[in-house]
Amino acid sequence: MTTEAVVTVAGLNKWFGEFHVLRDINLEVGRGERIVICGPSGSGKSTFIRCINALEEFQEGRISVDNIELGPNLRRVDEVRREVGMVFQNFNLFPHLSVLDNCTLAPIWVRNIPRKAAEAAAMKYLERVRIPDQADKFPGQLSGGQQQRVAIARALTMNPKVMLFDEPTSALDPEMVKEVLDTMVDLAKEGMTMLVVTHEMGFAREIASRVVFMDAGQIIEANTPREFFANPQHARTRLFLSQILRS
Repeated sequence: MTTEAVVTVAGLNKWFGEFHVLRDINLEVGRGERIVICGPSGSGKSTFIRCINALEEFQEGRISVDNIELGPNLRRVDEVRREVGMVFQNFNLFPHLSVLDNCTLAPIWVRNIPRKAAEAAAMKYLERVRIPDQADKFPGQLSGGQQQRVAIARALTMNPKVMLFDEPTSALDPEMVKEVLDTMVDLAKEGMTMLVVTHEMGFAREIASRVVFMDAGQIIEANTPREFFANPQHARTRLFLSQILRS
């Protein structure tokens, strides 16, 4: 990991109508860092990372991804999205397209990569997530864990500088969670810059460079996993951990 910031968020504020959903968010993410974002439901975690990928508008502040600045008016949105991969809770695969076609669609149409080259790259990433044998199947023929790994491969085919994961295991049956987390662990160990919204605290302990705790639209605390779990500084963090880690 280097100290060069690949994502910078400064003074980020967002409202849904009169509801102030994000309040003065400031965060720098170094190249190769793995940031795990946790917090109670409704704390603004998913909205925050969706702002980074310009899937949500924001009213104040700025976001910069690999020196491409995204202001409140969302100028340069296409440039930012080319550098940011996004994996959603519910896969968001096209059901009428094969796994291979799901993975080649964006490289062909957005990056203008020839079909053969796009297919070769897609197969490389399907091998990376350990499902190259599923390339000709349709999403409905796969398990939830396999579909999520396809979604990860699809994001990787664009060679993103940053990967965003929005609760990638929350829609999965428990026995499928490990296969997706293992894929994400491999990706993290290869040096991918990652922001992950998740309640998987084991993943946070193993892989995170920092754990960020959000509540009521604010970053309450951010620290290394060791300090975050062993020595939380804020009473709200301690309460959250006592609830989520209770066996």
